[in-house]
Amino acid sequence: MPDLIEKKTAAKIPAQSGSSAPAPKPEKARSLGSDAWDDLRRRPIFLISAALILVLIVMTVAPGLFTSVDPRAGDLRNHYLSHPNYSHLFQADWFGYDGQGRSIYARVVHGARASIIVGICVTAAVTLTGGFIGMLAGYFGGWLDTLLSRVTDIFFGIPLLLGCLVVLNAFTERTVWSVVFALTALGWTQMARVMRGSVITVKQADYVTAAKALGAGTGRIMLKHILPNAIAPVIVVATIALGGYIATEATLSFLGIGLQDPTISWGIDINSAQKVIRTAPFALFFPAGMLSLTVLAFIMMGDAVRDALDPKLR
Repeated sequence: MPDLIEKKTAAKIPAQSGSSAPAPKPEKARSLGSDAWDDLRRRPIFLISAALILVLIVMTVAPGLFTSVDPRAGDLRNHYLSHPNYSHLFQADWFGYDGQGRSIYARVVHGARASIIVGICVTAAVTLTGGFIGMLAGYFGGWLDTLLSRVTDIFFGIPLLLGCLVVLNAFTERTVWSVVFALTALGWTQMARVMRGSVITVKQADYVTAAKALGAGTGRIMLKHILPNAIAPVIVVATIALGGYIATEATLSFLGIGLQDPTISWGIDINSAQKVIRTAPFALFFPAGMLSLTVLAFIMMGDAVRDALDPKLR
């Protein structure tokens, strides 16, 4: 009986002679971006804000998917009429009519285009401009850092809204691109400061010192070693600032200095509706609510990205 047990046990044990167990595959190195993405996918705030931003982008690119009503077509018989018509889906006026009898729902949908384009273009422009200036100042230091920092301080001392009022007054016709130019010319300073501080911290790392010792050129060090490791704070600030630029554009249009007719803008509609806030509050509520929801979506996404990119906050 013991011999039988020994034979069965030996049959279960694989032969060890002349063979070796396969070595386990090494785990793939994880980067900060992959870790951040895994963290973001589990955050409800990020998912909600991403869904809202996706809807806004689709609304910007294809407003016809949301309404077929002409936002500029007015009928004075519908002057501030608050009883919407739901007879045809996506053709009805869900939010009532403005002072010229135009569909408020259609204008809210089409107004997303100007705001989103201004926000994205200004954010991209100030990130490139400020990031480039901040990287030069932080990496080279010395007199170049002093010069660029003083220039940044001069522009930083100009209030963004007041400066844009002065710049836009120089344009005879104020379009989306003139607003983008004004906001970019005065809004790059924050990105420059953030990038400069991040580059100063990163350039003292051991891998940068090793790259210099191995003879890597300045361009390679800045693009391959400095930029990928210094860009995270800039991404966070840019995401949050995008909502701020959208709000600034609406404020300028509300004051009559930003976008002008025939461009459709939430700020223009808010300006028109402020006079009848007591008699027709719905004309003010819907464009202002859409503006607030848009700004909130980008701020929520910026907060989620900040928490995901900062290991200390996980």
